Amino acid sequence: MARVSGTKEWFAAPEYTVKGFIISLTVLCLVGAAAWFGYVQIFTKGLERLPPKVCDGAVERQVVLRTLPRTRTAEEGASQRHEREDLMFSCHIHTSAGSILSGMARVEDASVQQWLNHYGTSTDGDAVRVSVGGVEASAELDSSSGSSSIYIPCVPRGVRAEDANEPYAIIAEAGVIGNGRVSGAALRQAVTDFTYQLTKHTYELAECRNPRTLPEELPRYKDHT
Repeated sequence: MARVSGTKEWFAAPEYTVKGFIISLTVLCLVGAAAWFGYVQIFTKGLERLPPKVCDGAVERQVVLRTLPRTRTAEEGASQRHEREDLMFSCHIHTSAGSILSGMARVEDASVQQWLNHYGTSTDGDAVRVSVGGVEASAELDSSSGSSSIYIPCVPRGVRAEDANEPYAIIAEAGVIGNGRVSGAALRQAVTDFTYQLTKHTYELAECRNPRTLPEELPRYKDHT
């Protein structure tokens, strides 16, 4: 009887061993998942913790998320200088990963052609351009920064258009310093969206005379390489 009992115990041992293994494996998986979740929350969610709209409400956080790489911490800020024909508004997002997204929009007296002469070509003489409803956008084709510029006609409140040599406009430029979350056409598009939102905010600050209804977003660069 003792031998029979011993045999049953001998056959039962593997069952307990397998159970223990499964339990241990489950615990390890849960611990690993918790550790990974903690790592993601602490070390890669810096941008997600920014306000829904950054830079005094000028730019949607989602645009920043599409532009900059994941980071442990991120800091945003904006500044406005002067008013009317001297108005200038800037926005920046700094990350602990070393990447920076920044831009500036200002009132200038410049024609579309003058803007194109300055922003419409890259150092290699190659840029992509879109336009809609009088709004012009240009981005460099061969730039890792995704640098972009926007032009929107605007005569600020209280400014006499006839006193300027050229038409008044809001002109903005922005780009990435360091690595972006994406590259190539995707980065150019993301930076252009950032620049456009910055320009629209400055357009409102300028209280432009005879304001136009600006499109929600600009045409995509999808047809360009």
